[in-house]
Amino acid sequence: MSKALVVESERCDGCGRCVKACALKHAGTEDSERSRIRIEECQGVFVPVVCQQCEDAPCIASCPTSSRSRDEITGKTEIDYKRCIVCKTCIAVCPFGASHYDRVEKRVVTCDLCDGNPECVMACDRGAIKYVDKRDINLSKQVEAAEKLCAVLVPRVRGNSKT
Repeated sequence: MSKALVVESERCDGCGRCVKACALKHAGTEDSERSRIRIEECQGVFVPVVCQQCEDAPCIASCPTSSRSRDEITGKTEIDYKRCIVCKTCIAVCPFGASHYDRVEKRVVTCDLCDGNPECVMACDRGAIKYVDKRDINLSKQVEAAEKLCAVLVPRVRGNSKT
Protein backbone atom coordinates (compact mmCIF):
# COMPACT_ATOMS: atom_id res chain seq x y z
CA MET A 1 0.00 0.00 0.00
CA SER A 2 1.56 3.25 -1.16
CA LYS A 3 1.31 6.19 1.24
CA ALA A 4 2.38 9.82 1.19
CA LEU A 5 2.52 12.89 3.37
CA VAL A 6 -0.26 15.41 2.86
CA VAL A 7 0.15 18.99 4.06
CA GLU A 8 -2.71 21.21 5.19
CA SER A 9 -0.87 24.52 5.36
CA GLU A 10 -3.85 26.35 6.85
CA ARG A 11 -3.30 24.28 10.02
CA CYS A 12 0.46 24.99 10.24
CA ASP A 13 1.54 27.67 12.72
CA GLY A 14 5.24 27.42 11.86
CA CYS A 15 6.23 26.01 15.26
CA GLY A 16 8.94 23.77 13.76
CA ARG A 17 8.24 20.68 15.87
CA CYS A 18 8.08 18.58 12.69
CA VAL A 19 11.46 19.92 11.54
CA LYS A 20 13.12 19.17 14.88
CA ALA A 21 11.58 15.68 15.08
CA CYS A 22 12.86 14.86 11.59
CA ALA A 23 16.37 16.14 12.30
CA LEU A 24 16.49 14.23 15.57
CA LYS A 25 15.36 11.01 13.89
CA HIS A 26 17.78 11.23 10.95
CA ALA A 27 20.76 13.14 12.32
CA GLY A 28 20.54 12.88 16.10
CA THR A 29 20.23 16.66 16.47
CA GLU A 30 17.44 19.23 16.44
CA ASP A 31 19.41 21.37 13.96
CA SER A 32 16.87 22.40 11.30
CA GLU A 33 19.57 22.32 8.62
CA ARG A 34 19.75 18.54 9.09
CA SER A 35 16.01 17.98 8.70
CA ARG A 36 14.40 16.51 5.59
CA ILE A 37 11.39 18.77 6.04
CA ARG A 38 11.43 22.54 6.05
CA ILE A 39 8.85 25.18 6.76
CA GLU A 40 8.61 28.07 4.34
CA GLU A 41 6.79 31.23 5.31
CA CYS A 42 5.28 33.78 2.97
CA GLN A 43 3.13 36.65 4.20
CA GLY A 44 2.15 34.86 7.38
CA VAL A 45 1.33 31.54 5.69
CA PHE A 46 3.46 28.60 6.76
CA VAL A 47 3.99 25.70 4.37
CA PRO A 48 5.77 22.51 5.44
CA VAL A 49 7.89 21.38 2.48
CA VAL A 50 7.96 17.61 2.15
CA CYS A 51 8.63 15.14 -0.63
CA GLN A 52 5.44 14.53 -2.56
CA GLN A 53 6.57 11.04 -3.67
CA CYS A 54 5.60 12.04 -7.23
CA GLU A 55 4.30 9.27 -9.48
CA ASP A 56 6.48 10.52 -12.35
CA ALA A 57 9.26 11.76 -10.06
CA PRO A 58 11.61 14.17 -11.85
CA CYS A 59 14.34 13.30 -9.32
CA ILE A 60 14.27 9.67 -10.44
CA ALA A 61 14.02 10.42 -14.16
CA SER A 62 16.88 12.93 -14.14
CA CYS A 63 19.41 10.98 -12.09
CA PRO A 64 22.44 10.29 -14.33
CA THR A 65 23.59 7.31 -12.22
CA SER A 66 20.15 5.78 -11.58
CA SER A 67 20.81 6.11 -7.85
CA ARG A 68 17.26 7.41 -7.34
CA SER A 69 14.47 4.84 -7.49
CA ARG A 70 11.06 4.01 -6.09
CA ASP A 71 10.37 1.29 -3.56
CA GLU A 72 7.66 -0.74 -5.27
CA ILE A 73 6.04 -1.76 -2.00
CA THR A 74 5.91 1.56 -0.12
CA GLY A 75 6.00 3.90 -3.13
CA LYS A 76 8.67 6.14 -1.56
CA THR A 77 11.57 7.53 -3.51
CA GLU A 78 14.96 6.27 -2.40
CA ILE A 79 18.62 7.15 -2.87
CA ASP A 80 21.35 4.54 -3.30
CA TYR A 81 24.26 6.42 -1.76
CA LYS A 82 26.78 3.94 -3.19
CA ARG A 83 25.81 5.08 -6.69
CA CYS A 84 25.01 8.76 -6.02
CA ILE A 85 27.72 11.16 -7.25
CA VAL A 86 26.12 14.17 -5.50
CA CYS A 87 25.60 16.05 -8.77
CA LYS A 88 22.50 17.66 -7.20
CA THR A 89 20.43 17.28 -10.37
CA CYS A 90 17.61 15.83 -8.28
CA ILE A 91 17.60 18.97 -6.16
CA ALA A 92 17.42 21.20 -9.23
CA VAL A 93 14.52 19.37 -10.87
CA CYS A 94 12.28 18.87 -7.84
CA PRO A 95 9.25 21.16 -8.34
CA PHE A 96 8.67 21.23 -4.58
CA GLY A 97 12.19 21.83 -3.33
CA ALA A 98 11.93 18.71 -1.20
CA SER A 99 15.45 17.33 -1.65
CA HIS A 100 18.44 19.23 -0.35
CA TYR A 101 22.15 18.91 0.30
CA ASP A 102 23.19 17.94 3.83
CA ARG A 103 26.46 19.81 4.34
CA VAL A 104 27.47 17.64 7.29
CA GLU A 105 26.89 14.26 5.63
CA LYS A 106 27.94 15.70 2.25
CA ARG A 107 25.06 14.04 0.44
CA VAL A 108 21.62 14.72 -0.96
CA VAL A 109 18.76 13.89 1.39
CA THR A 110 15.04 13.60 0.94
CA CYS A 111 12.14 12.33 2.99
CA ASP A 112 12.18 8.58 3.49
CA LEU A 113 8.80 8.56 5.26
CA CYS A 114 10.65 7.26 8.32
CA ASP A 115 10.12 3.76 6.98
CA GLY A 116 6.35 4.04 7.41
CA ASN A 117 6.15 5.91 10.71
CA PRO A 118 6.83 9.60 9.92
CA GLU A 119 8.16 11.51 12.92
CA CYS A 120 6.90 14.81 11.50
CA VAL A 121 3.31 13.57 11.59
CA MET A 122 3.62 12.45 15.21
CA ALA A 123 5.23 15.75 16.22
CA CYS A 124 2.54 17.92 14.63
CA ASP A 125 -0.19 18.40 17.21
CA ARG A 126 -2.13 20.70 14.85
CA GLY A 127 -2.63 17.99 12.21
CA ALA A 128 -0.97 20.00 9.44
CA ILE A 129 0.89 16.92 8.20
CA LYS A 130 -0.84 13.61 7.66
CA TYR A 131 0.35 10.24 6.38
CA VAL A 132 -2.35 8.72 4.22
CA ASP A 133 -2.92 6.08 1.60
CA LYS A 134 -2.37 7.69 -1.80
CA ARG A 135 -5.77 6.41 -2.94
CA ASP A 136 -7.41 8.52 -0.22
CA ILE A 137 -5.73 11.77 -1.17
CA ASN A 138 -8.12 14.31 -2.61
CA LEU A 139 -6.57 15.43 -5.91
CA SER A 140 -7.92 18.97 -5.65
CA LYS A 141 -6.32 19.26 -2.21
CA GLN A 142 -2.99 18.16 -3.71
CA VAL A 143 -3.25 20.69 -6.52
CA GLU A 144 -4.13 23.47 -4.07
CA ALA A 145 -1.20 22.57 -1.81
CA ALA A 146 1.19 22.37 -4.75
CA GLU A 147 0.09 25.78 -6.02
CA LYS A 148 0.60 27.34 -2.59
CA LEU A 149 4.00 25.71 -2.28
CA CYS A 150 5.11 26.82 -5.74
CA ALA A 151 3.98 30.38 -5.01
CA VAL A 152 6.30 30.39 -2.00
CA LEU A 153 9.27 28.52 -3.47
CA VAL A 154 9.55 29.69 -7.07
CA PRO A 155 10.50 33.29 -6.17
CA ARG A 156 13.04 32.00 -3.66
CA VAL A 157 14.62 29.54 -6.09
CA ARG A 158 14.89 32.17 -8.81
CA GLY A 159 16.48 34.63 -6.40
CA ASN A 160 18.90 32.16 -4.81
CA SER A 161 21.11 30.00 -7.02
CA LYS A 162 23.16 28.38 -4.24
CA THR A 163 22.34 24.84 -3.00
